[in-house]
Amino acid sequence: MAIPITVLGAGSFGTCLAILCAHDHDVRIWARDSALAEALNRERRNPNYLSEVRIPENVRATADLEEALTGSELVICAVPSHGVRDVMSRAAPVLPDGALVVSTVKGLELGSWMRMEQVLQDVLAPAHHARFVFLSGPSFAKEVAAGQPTAVTLACRQESFAISVQASISRPWFRCYSATDVVGVEIGGALKNVVAIAVGICDGLGLGHNARAGVMTRGLREITRLGAALGADPMTFLGLAGMGDLVLTCTSDLSRNRRVGLALGGGQKLDEIVGAMSEVAEGVRTTTAACVLARRHKIEMPIAEAVQRVLEGEIGVEGAVNQLMSRQLRNENE
Repeated sequence: MAIPITVLGAGSFGTCLAILCAHDHDVRIWARDSALAEALNRERRNPNYLSEVRIPENVRATADLEEALTGSELVICAVPSHGVRDVMSRAAPVLPDGALVVSTVKGLELGSWMRMEQVLQDVLAPAHHARFVFLSGPSFAKEVAAGQPTAVTLACRQESFAISVQASISRPWFRCYSATDVVGVEIGGALKNVVAIAVGICDGLGLGHNARAGVMTRGLREITRLGAALGADPMTFLGLAGMGDLVLTCTSDLSRNRRVGLALGGGQKLDEIVGAMSEVAEGVRTTTAACVLARRHKIEMPIAEAVQRVLEGEIGVEGAVNQLMSRQLRNENE
């Protein structure tokens, strides 16, 4: 059954989800920039992201949050993690009662170190909290928009709402699985970006496939260790939002976070790398948050800590590799 859907955020993932949902639903997409909203409506393409893909006629862009949200039954938040608090605080007064709120954000909030569920709980009324759904998994926007087969996870503490979203946005090429482990799905989606930076550094240094596999495997161990300390089910990290997203992000050059690592391994400076990117590499911010949470919960995350030291300029990439490889020998399960 067709329902009115709103997508908040006109970046690559917001644009691809608007195109995806428009196959069965009328969609409004909110852009922060009014000029971009006008261009989307006029040209039927996003000039900044996925410009090769036509935007269907039943997608309407606006820079007015109230216009975007009025009457919506499904609201998809697809803005960078650092913008979620501001955008959803502004959306709160006009968010329709009973609307399902889907977060596609793979990051942690700097300063508060909150997951997106916690940020949403902070800024939206309690009546909305049960209807928060979190989408994660291996899903590059370019491939979703092109109709290439993709599988993702939708997590909600009350699974019936995840199943409702599942029924609304699944397509023959976009398969959604439901889950209830919100913490695990969010932590997996956020922290795989940190590991992708580490893998990119190794590849940028030309350290070989053995190193890549080792960092991915030990990185997954770190993600699982922290996730479990925060209350996640360790099995979640063997699924789409864990290992699935980790493999994709660490091995494809479409990954922004991997590209940051590759450039660091190639000798470039972080400011130059980030300044040249048109979209946010969430792992740069998430690394700091991950290390803070690890210390708070007395969890060892040596790969994340090494990435943080590189990002902050405390150590060079070769020094970080040497530091990791010379750590005290121990049992693999520690």
